[in-house]
Amino acid sequence: MTTAPVADLPSAFAAAPDLDAVNALLPQAGVGPGWAKPKPSVYPQPHKVFVPAHWRAAETRSALDSAARYVDTHMSERRNLILVNPHEGNDYATARTLVAAYQLVLAGETARSHRHSPNALRLVLDAAPGACTIVDGVRVPMEPGDVLLTPNWAWHGHDNGASADAFWIDFLDVPFIHLIEPMFFEQYPDWIEPAGEPNPESPYRFAFSQTGPAVRAAAETRQGERWLELGPPHMTTIGLALRHLSAGSVLHDPRTTMNAIYAVLEGSGELTAEGRSFPFARGDVLVVPAWTPADWIARGEATLLRVSDEPMLRALGLLRSETPA
Repeated sequence: MTTAPVADLPSAFAAAPDLDAVNALLPQAGVGPGWAKPKPSVYPQPHKVFVPAHWRAAETRSALDSAARYVDTHMSERRNLILVNPHEGNDYATARTLVAAYQLVLAGETARSHRHSPNALRLVLDAAPGACTIVDGVRVPMEPGDVLLTPNWAWHGHDNGASADAFWIDFLDVPFIHLIEPMFFEQYPDWIEPAGEPNPESPYRFAFSQTGPAVRAAAETRQGERWLELGPPHMTTIGLALRHLSAGSVLHDPRTTMNAIYAVLEGSGELTAEGRSFPFARGDVLVVPAWTPADWIARGEATLLRVSDEPMLRALGLLRSETPA
Protein backbone atom coordinates (compact mmCIF):
# COMPACT_ATOMS: atom_id res chain seq x y z
CA MET A 1 0.00 0.00 0.00
CA THR A 2 1.33 3.44 -0.94
CA THR A 3 0.00 6.89 -0.36
CA ALA A 4 0.21 10.22 -2.14
CA PRO A 5 2.91 12.63 -0.94
CA VAL A 6 1.79 14.69 2.05
CA ALA A 7 3.16 18.01 3.24
CA ASP A 8 2.46 17.47 6.94
CA LEU A 9 3.71 14.00 7.88
CA PRO A 10 3.19 14.34 11.66
CA SER A 11 -0.47 15.12 11.08
CA ALA A 12 -0.78 12.29 8.55
CA PHE A 13 0.72 9.80 11.03
CA ALA A 14 -1.62 11.06 13.78
CA ALA A 15 -4.63 10.54 11.51
CA ALA A 16 -3.59 7.10 10.22
CA PRO A 17 -6.60 4.77 10.71
CA ASP A 18 -4.59 1.51 10.88
CA LEU A 19 -1.10 0.01 10.70
CA ASP A 20 -1.24 -0.38 6.92
CA ALA A 21 -1.71 3.37 6.62
CA VAL A 22 1.26 3.97 8.95
CA ASN A 23 3.43 1.61 6.92
CA ALA A 24 2.46 3.36 3.70
CA LEU A 25 3.61 6.72 5.08
CA LEU A 26 6.97 5.49 6.41
CA PRO A 27 8.91 5.77 3.10
CA GLN A 28 8.11 9.49 3.00
CA ALA A 29 9.95 9.82 6.30
CA GLY A 30 12.88 7.87 4.90
CA VAL A 31 12.47 4.93 7.31
CA GLY A 32 11.44 1.30 7.19
CA PRO A 33 9.32 -0.69 9.66
CA GLY A 34 11.43 -2.74 12.08
CA TRP A 35 8.33 -4.82 12.79
CA ALA A 36 8.05 -5.87 9.12
CA LYS A 37 11.61 -6.09 7.77
CA PRO A 38 11.84 -7.60 4.25
CA LYS A 39 14.49 -10.01 5.59
CA PRO A 40 15.95 -10.69 9.08
CA SER A 41 18.81 -8.47 10.20
CA VAL A 42 19.95 -10.85 12.95
CA TYR A 43 19.92 -14.65 12.88
CA PRO A 44 21.00 -17.56 15.11
CA GLN A 45 24.22 -18.24 13.20
CA PRO A 46 26.06 -16.90 10.14
CA HIS A 47 24.35 -16.88 6.78
CA LYS A 48 27.02 -18.18 4.42
CA VAL A 49 27.43 -16.68 0.96
CA PHE A 50 31.03 -17.46 0.00
CA VAL A 51 31.77 -21.09 -0.89
CA PRO A 52 34.83 -23.33 -0.59
CA ALA A 53 36.85 -23.34 -3.81
CA HIS A 54 40.16 -24.44 -5.33
CA TRP A 55 42.50 -22.94 -7.93
CA ARG A 56 45.30 -24.95 -9.59
CA ALA A 57 48.72 -23.38 -10.00
CA ALA A 58 49.42 -25.33 -13.20
CA GLU A 59 46.36 -23.86 -14.91
CA THR A 60 46.89 -20.29 -13.75
CA ARG A 61 50.60 -20.32 -14.61
CA SER A 62 49.76 -21.49 -18.10
CA ALA A 63 47.17 -18.72 -18.44
CA LEU A 64 49.65 -16.06 -17.26
CA ASP A 65 52.37 -17.33 -19.58
CA SER A 66 49.92 -16.97 -22.45
CA ALA A 67 48.69 -13.53 -21.32
CA ALA A 68 52.28 -12.30 -21.02
CA ARG A 69 52.48 -12.31 -24.82
CA TYR A 70 49.90 -9.51 -24.86
CA VAL A 71 49.91 -7.82 -21.41
CA ASP A 72 53.02 -6.05 -20.12
CA THR A 73 53.53 -4.14 -16.87
CA HIS A 74 53.08 -0.79 -18.61
CA MET A 75 49.65 -1.81 -19.86
CA SER A 76 48.70 -3.12 -16.41
CA GLU A 77 50.76 -2.39 -13.30
CA ARG A 78 50.23 -5.96 -12.14
CA ARG A 79 49.94 -8.90 -14.50
CA ASN A 80 47.77 -11.05 -12.28
CA LEU A 81 44.81 -13.40 -12.19
CA ILE A 82 42.26 -12.76 -9.44
CA LEU A 83 40.86 -15.77 -7.62
CA VAL A 84 37.16 -14.90 -7.71
CA ASN A 85 35.00 -16.90 -5.34
CA PRO A 86 32.36 -18.65 -7.48
CA HIS A 87 29.29 -17.53 -5.59
CA GLU A 88 26.49 -15.79 -7.45
CA GLY A 89 26.97 -12.06 -7.87
CA ASN A 90 30.65 -11.98 -6.87
CA ASP A 91 33.16 -10.49 -9.29
CA TYR A 92 36.26 -9.98 -7.15
CA ALA A 93 36.72 -11.29 -3.61
CA THR A 94 38.16 -14.72 -2.77
CA ALA A 95 36.62 -14.62 0.72
CA ARG A 96 34.45 -12.03 2.44
CA THR A 97 37.43 -9.92 3.64
CA LEU A 98 40.31 -11.19 1.50
CA VAL A 99 41.38 -11.56 -2.11
CA ALA A 100 44.16 -13.65 -3.64
CA ALA A 101 45.76 -13.49 -7.08
CA TYR A 102 48.51 -15.24 -9.02
CA GLN A 103 51.09 -12.82 -10.46
CA LEU A 104 53.85 -13.19 -13.05
CA VAL A 105 56.83 -10.86 -13.57
CA LEU A 106 59.01 -11.83 -16.49
CA ALA A 107 62.79 -12.09 -16.41
CA GLY A 108 64.29 -8.61 -16.69
CA GLU A 109 60.92 -6.93 -16.10
CA THR A 110 59.86 -4.40 -13.45
CA ALA A 111 56.41 -3.71 -12.05
CA ARG A 112 55.75 -0.11 -11.02
CA SER A 113 55.99 0.98 -7.39
CA HIS A 114 52.79 2.13 -5.70
CA ARG A 115 51.15 2.18 -2.29
CA HIS A 116 47.61 1.73 -1.03
CA SER A 117 45.42 1.43 2.06
CA PRO A 118 45.08 -2.36 1.95
CA ASN A 119 47.63 -4.60 3.62
CA ALA A 120 49.24 -7.02 1.18
CA LEU A 121 51.69 -9.90 1.05
CA ARG A 122 52.95 -12.47 -1.39
CA LEU A 123 53.99 -16.11 -1.30
CA VAL A 124 56.77 -16.84 -3.78
CA LEU A 125 56.34 -19.99 -5.86
CA ASP A 126 59.09 -19.61 -8.47
CA ALA A 127 61.97 -17.12 -8.48
CA ALA A 128 65.68 -17.14 -9.28
CA PRO A 129 68.50 -15.09 -7.70
CA GLY A 130 68.02 -11.46 -8.67
CA ALA A 131 64.25 -11.37 -8.22
CA CYS A 132 63.24 -8.77 -5.61
CA THR A 133 60.36 -6.80 -4.20
CA ILE A 134 61.28 -3.24 -3.22
CA VAL A 135 59.50 -2.20 0.00
CA ASP A 136 59.96 1.41 1.19
CA GLY A 137 63.31 1.66 -0.57
CA VAL A 138 64.64 -1.71 0.61
CA ARG A 139 65.30 -4.45 -1.93
CA VAL A 140 63.89 -7.69 -0.48
CA PRO A 141 65.04 -10.88 -2.25
CA MET A 142 62.54 -13.52 -3.32
CA GLU A 143 63.12 -17.25 -3.03
CA PRO A 144 60.57 -20.07 -3.42
CA GLY A 145 58.48 -20.45 -0.27
CA ASP A 146 59.26 -16.96 1.04
CA VAL A 147 56.46 -14.79 2.41
CA LEU A 148 56.98 -11.06 1.83
CA LEU A 149 54.92 -8.31 3.47
CA THR A 150 53.93 -4.96 2.01
CA PRO A 151 51.97 -3.32 4.83
CA ASN A 152 49.36 -0.60 4.56
CA TRP A 153 50.74 2.50 2.76
CA ALA A 154 54.23 1.03 2.20
CA TRP A 155 55.71 1.75 -1.22
CA HIS A 156 56.28 -1.49 -3.11
CA GLY A 157 57.28 -2.53 -6.60
CA HIS A 158 58.90 -5.54 -8.20
CA ASP A 159 62.24 -5.85 -9.98
CA ASN A 160 62.99 -9.21 -11.56
CA GLY A 161 66.66 -8.97 -12.41
CA ALA A 162 66.86 -12.75 -12.69
CA SER A 163 67.24 -14.83 -15.84
CA ALA A 164 63.97 -16.67 -15.08
CA ASP A 165 60.38 -15.50 -14.66
CA ALA A 166 59.03 -14.91 -11.14
CA PHE A 167 55.65 -16.36 -10.16
CA TRP A 168 53.86 -15.84 -6.86
CA ILE A 169 50.53 -15.50 -5.06
CA ASP A 170 49.35 -12.14 -3.74
CA PHE A 171 46.98 -11.77 -0.78
CA LEU A 172 45.28 -8.50 0.21
CA ASP A 173 42.49 -7.27 2.49
CA VAL A 174 40.98 -5.18 -0.33
CA PRO A 175 37.42 -6.58 0.14
CA PHE A 176 37.48 -5.44 3.76
CA ILE A 177 38.70 -1.98 2.76
CA HIS A 178 35.95 -1.83 0.13
CA LEU A 179 33.41 -2.61 2.85
CA ILE A 180 34.49 0.12 5.27
CA GLU A 181 35.58 2.47 2.41
CA PRO A 182 38.94 4.10 3.42
CA MET A 183 40.57 3.15 0.10
CA PHE A 184 43.50 5.29 -1.04
CA PHE A 185 46.00 4.51 -3.82
CA GLU A 186 49.05 6.40 -5.07
CA GLN A 187 51.57 5.65 -7.80
CA TYR A 188 55.25 6.30 -7.18
CA PRO A 189 56.34 9.52 -8.98
CA ASP A 190 58.88 7.59 -11.04
CA TRP A 191 58.37 4.09 -12.39
CA ILE A 192 60.22 2.14 -9.71
CA GLU A 193 61.41 3.19 -6.27
CA PRO A 194 65.23 3.30 -6.07
CA ALA A 195 66.87 0.74 -3.78
CA GLY A 196 70.34 -0.52 -2.92
CA GLU A 197 71.69 -4.01 -2.50
CA PRO A 198 69.26 -6.80 -1.53
CA ASN A 199 68.64 -7.16 2.19
CA PRO A 200 67.77 -10.81 2.98
CA GLU A 201 67.29 -9.86 6.65
CA SER A 202 64.41 -7.46 5.99
CA PRO A 203 61.75 -7.81 8.70
CA TYR A 204 59.19 -7.96 5.88
CA ARG A 205 60.64 -11.27 4.65
CA PHE A 206 59.87 -14.67 6.17
CA ALA A 207 62.39 -16.90 4.41
CA PHE A 208 61.20 -20.44 3.85
CA SER A 209 64.75 -21.63 4.46
CA GLN A 210 64.03 -20.73 8.10
CA THR A 211 60.26 -21.08 8.47
CA GLY A 212 60.08 -24.47 6.73
CA PRO A 213 62.40 -26.25 9.22
CA ALA A 214 60.79 -24.31 12.10
CA VAL A 215 57.26 -25.53 11.38
CA ARG A 216 58.43 -29.10 10.89
CA ALA A 217 60.18 -28.93 14.29
CA ALA A 218 57.24 -27.33 16.12
CA ALA A 219 55.27 -29.26 18.74
CA GLU A 220 52.18 -31.05 17.48
CA THR A 221 48.92 -29.22 18.14
CA ARG A 222 47.01 -32.35 17.14
CA GLN A 223 48.29 -35.69 15.94
CA GLY A 224 49.79 -35.11 12.51
CA GLU A 225 49.55 -31.30 12.63
CA ARG A 226 52.00 -28.51 13.46
CA TRP A 227 51.57 -24.73 13.28
CA LEU A 228 53.98 -21.79 13.08
CA GLU A 229 52.68 -18.22 13.33
CA LEU A 230 54.59 -15.78 11.13
CA GLY A 231 55.63 -12.56 12.85
CA PRO A 232 56.63 -10.06 13.96
CA PRO A 233 55.89 -7.86 12.17
CA HIS A 234 52.17 -8.56 12.22
CA MET A 235 49.39 -7.04 10.16
CA THR A 236 46.32 -5.76 11.99
CA THR A 237 43.84 -7.26 9.53
CA ILE A 238 45.65 -10.37 8.24
CA GLY A 239 46.96 -13.35 10.17
CA LEU A 240 49.70 -15.59 8.74
CA ALA A 241 50.63 -19.09 9.79
CA LEU A 242 52.31 -22.13 8.30
CA ARG A 243 50.51 -25.44 8.77
CA HIS A 244 52.41 -28.69 8.43
CA LEU A 245 50.53 -31.97 7.93
CA SER A 246 52.30 -35.26 8.49
CA ALA A 247 52.03 -37.94 5.80
CA GLY A 248 48.74 -39.77 6.07
CA SER A 249 47.23 -37.38 8.61
CA VAL A 250 43.45 -36.93 8.61
CA LEU A 251 42.13 -33.81 10.33
CA HIS A 252 38.76 -32.16 10.86
CA ASP A 253 38.49 -28.39 11.30
CA PRO A 254 35.25 -27.30 13.01
CA ARG A 255 33.36 -24.21 11.93
CA THR A 256 34.84 -20.82 12.80
CA THR A 257 33.94 -17.23 12.02
CA MET A 258 37.41 -16.80 10.51
CA ASN A 259 37.84 -16.65 6.73
CA ALA A 260 40.91 -18.58 5.58
CA ILE A 261 42.79 -18.89 2.30
CA TYR A 262 45.37 -21.68 2.06
CA ALA A 263 48.27 -21.87 -0.38
CA VAL A 264 50.28 -25.07 -0.76
CA LEU A 265 54.03 -24.61 -0.35
CA GLU A 266 54.91 -28.28 -0.66
CA GLY A 267 53.25 -31.68 -0.72
CA SER A 268 49.79 -32.81 -1.74
CA GLY A 269 46.51 -33.94 -0.27
CA GLU A 270 42.80 -33.34 -0.36
CA LEU A 271 40.37 -30.87 1.21
CA THR A 272 36.71 -31.77 1.61
CA ALA A 273 34.21 -29.03 2.47
CA GLU A 274 30.44 -28.80 2.03
CA GLY A 275 30.36 -32.10 0.16
CA ARG A 276 33.03 -31.15 -2.38
CA SER A 277 36.52 -32.62 -2.58
CA PHE A 278 39.52 -30.65 -3.80
CA PRO A 279 42.76 -32.59 -4.47
CA PHE A 280 45.63 -30.11 -4.03
CA ALA A 281 49.29 -29.90 -5.02
CA ARG A 282 52.15 -27.43 -4.71
CA GLY A 283 51.18 -23.88 -5.63
CA ASP A 284 47.43 -24.48 -5.45
CA VAL A 285 45.11 -22.17 -3.52
CA LEU A 286 42.06 -23.21 -1.51
CA VAL A 287 39.54 -21.06 0.34
CA VAL A 288 37.59 -22.09 3.44
CA PRO A 289 35.06 -19.31 4.08
CA ALA A 290 33.73 -18.47 7.52
CA TRP A 291 31.52 -21.03 9.25
CA THR A 292 32.56 -23.85 6.92
CA PRO A 293 33.81 -27.12 8.41
CA ALA A 294 36.74 -28.68 6.57
CA ASP A 295 38.38 -32.09 6.41
CA TRP A 296 42.01 -32.53 5.37
CA ILE A 297 43.97 -35.56 4.18
CA ALA A 298 47.73 -35.36 3.55
CA ARG A 299 48.95 -37.79 0.88
CA GLY A 300 52.53 -37.15 1.95
CA GLU A 301 54.00 -34.45 4.14
CA ALA A 302 52.45 -31.11 3.23
CA THR A 303 53.06 -27.50 4.23
CA LEU A 304 50.47 -24.79 3.65
CA LEU A 305 50.35 -21.05 4.27
CA ARG A 306 47.11 -19.92 5.92
CA VAL A 307 46.10 -16.31 5.29
CA SER A 308 43.14 -15.27 7.43
CA ASP A 309 41.24 -12.40 9.02
CA GLU A 310 41.74 -13.94 12.47
CA PRO A 311 43.53 -10.97 14.14
CA MET A 312 40.82 -8.54 13.08
CA LEU A 313 38.02 -10.77 14.35
CA ARG A 314 39.89 -11.43 17.59
CA ALA A 315 40.43 -7.70 18.20
CA LEU A 316 36.73 -7.03 17.60
CA GLY A 317 35.60 -9.87 19.86
CA LEU A 318 34.02 -11.68 16.90
CA LEU A 319 36.23 -14.75 16.67
CA ARG A 320 34.18 -17.84 17.54
CA SER A 321 34.83 -21.51 16.82
CA GLU A 322 32.50 -24.45 17.06
CA THR A 323 33.47 -27.01 19.67
CA PRO A 324 34.44 -30.29 17.96
CA ALA A 325 31.98 -33.11 18.51
